[in-house]
Amino acid sequence: MADGTLNAGELNIPTKKRSGSDDQYDGAAAKKHQLHKSSPHPEDPAAALANSRHEFGEHGGVNMSIEASATFTVMEPDTLRRMFAGELGPDRDFFIYSRHFNPTVLNVGRLMAALEGTEAAYCTASGMSAIASVLLQLCSSGGHMVASRRLYGGTHALLTHFLPRACNITTSFVDIRDHEKVKMAIVEGKTKVLYFETMSNPVLTVANVPELCRIAHDKGVTVVVDNTFAPMVVSPARLGADVVVHSVSKYISGGADIIAGAICGPARLVNSMMDLHHGTLMLLGPTMNPKVAFELSERLPHLGLRMKEHCNRALVFATRMKKLGLKMIYPGLEDHPDHAVLKSIANSDYGYGGILGVDMETEEKANKLMTLLQNCTQFGFMAVSLGYYETLMSCSGSSTSSELNEEEKALAGISPGLIRMSIGYNGTMEQKWSQFEKALARMQEPNLLLKV
Repeated sequence: MADGTLNAGELNIPTKKRSGSDDQYDGAAAKKHQLHKSSPHPEDPAAALANSRHEFGEHGGVNMSIEASATFTVMEPDTLRRMFAGELGPDRDFFIYSRHFNPTVLNVGRLMAALEGTEAAYCTASGMSAIASVLLQLCSSGGHMVASRRLYGGTHALLTHFLPRACNITTSFVDIRDHEKVKMAIVEGKTKVLYFETMSNPVLTVANVPELCRIAHDKGVTVVVDNTFAPMVVSPARLGADVVVHSVSKYISGGADIIAGAICGPARLVNSMMDLHHGTLMLLGPTMNPKVAFELSERLPHLGLRMKEHCNRALVFATRMKKLGLKMIYPGLEDHPDHAVLKSIANSDYGYGGILGVDMETEEKANKLMTLLQNCTQFGFMAVSLGYYETLMSCSGSSTSSELNEEEKALAGISPGLIRMSIGYNGTMEQKWSQFEKALARMQEPNLLLKV
């Protein structure tokens, strides 16, 4: 649609495609719209999800149907013209093509918008496609962004290498904790975006979202926040952020079997991204498969329960590991420099996140411990990603942050021996803790590598 038709109300539309013309949109259908309007999103993200309308299946099933069609029929030739002109759209159950809007994917977008408390959301094929699409929509050639120097390696590479080379978009990296430096880095009239992660990957710096939003908005800058590490724990849009992006592959999926992303923000932005002539989502085509969207719709309802257990175990393990003398990075610990900030912005009862860092100082020691934890005691798996029900471990400097050079890693605080642990909830807590203790004890054995 040339001008886009998605709006806040559309987050609650019925999604079965109508087969007639718009004249057949009668009073009964209009009443259905009204019956399924959601009330304003409550502050608690789980309550917001539950408050959004449940989409029933085509034949009354408790689960919504999968609309697997790539293209959609119309009953009258003029309807197609009106759809492409932007006169008819998904708000009236008119769909053109699934790269533009698909009913099943649209429903998951409605759930993501409820989760983050935004007007609208659009789900994509990956987290990186969500990040790239929204930044390219907000920044044109010659544009400038300010970003945290503590970012996921893939995002850092996008901002450092790809965007300057391919799009003439530059980024200034700053310590997101130093608000004066953030202010100084913003060039009024040129800087378009302030970008940071709620909890940075992998060193778990917590952003003061309300204060950073105030700084950016005072200078007319759009705030984009990656909330992949903290769904449910923090709600950036409710704290002032303009756009929230996710790698849905992580906690929201929870099964390490789906690659997906999401962009949550104003309806006006999502509309612009779906514009037929200028929209990054429409023209670059990072389309989510409707079968993936259906899978996600089945997992979002228990995200809150999963996050609480991830976070509970992470806090217990971090506390115990610290007592054993390990160098810990976890914002739930009172000696973490951002503990007070996180307490002030976190949603009640969801904890402090499910990721912790164990700094073994050298890569050799980190690799020894991870080898023991996986191959000898079955505490977890050596694998990248996070949010899985099993604990996942990786040495960040040589894996998920390997895109950064040595100077950039040092500035970001990434030690060569930093193990990023995504704490799972499989097995009992005491069973898993016993496995960790046994691995740590074996670290002291002579000729360890010969026995592993």
